[in-house]
Amino acid sequence: MLWWIVAAVSAFFVKGLCGFANTLVFTTILSFGNSNLDISPCELILGYPTNLILAWKERKSIRWRVCIPLAVLVIAGSIPGALFLKNADTSVIKTIFGVVIILIGFEMLLREHQTKKMKQSKIMLGIIGILSGLLCGLYGVGALLGAYVSRVTDGSRSFKANICVVFLVENTFRIILYGLWGMITLDTVKQAMVLVPLMLAGLVLGMLSARFLNEKAVKKSVIMMLILSGTALVVNNL
Repeated sequence: MLWWIVAAVSAFFVKGLCGFANTLVFTTILSFGNSNLDISPCELILGYPTNLILAWKERKSIRWRVCIPLAVLVIAGSIPGALFLKNADTSVIKTIFGVVIILIGFEMLLREHQTKKMKQSKIMLGIIGILSGLLCGLYGVGALLGAYVSRVTDGSRSFKANICVVFLVENTFRIILYGLWGMITLDTVKQAMVLVPLMLAGLVLGMLSARFLNEKAVKKSVIMMLILSGTALVVNNL
């Protein structure tokens, strides 16, 4: 239970600070000793209210023409991702997740050095939307989505507002999907409820820290830890 507590506080501190990457942190910490089939539904329940809180807080910065098309595409990709999570071998899922963490980590690291905003591309929107949906359905990971949204929004407040709206729509759909397929159980809900106070503490601490900490320095630290954790996860499951 100790690692679940550490994961909840750490993941939602990052969520409050950066607006995303909570699932990467939560799943990476727990993947060494738990099945993704247990981790993803629990994190989904915990993450849902955080997206609602952040989206409401930054509601004036929401750009519906950015988040609505992405939300639709992400939902489309969530179905095959959830199917794979339900039926695939655990070691295969963890190995793939490790590789995904490493690739996303390097992409995030490169993005930190880019300042030019990207023009919206319908082709890129479609590719990233579907791939993000697959990753969300399988692991709940929206870092790839974050890579795109960061390029088409201005500033951290706009980024948090729009990505949290997409996550909120996707989370609603995935909760229904997981529930219908029996992937969210009573034990899952109980586990999540125990962690809710810790999630809220981490989120509030992250939101308050965003006023004082160097956001870029924190992001880079998180990224480097993710890359190292992803590498260890791949090695352990080969």
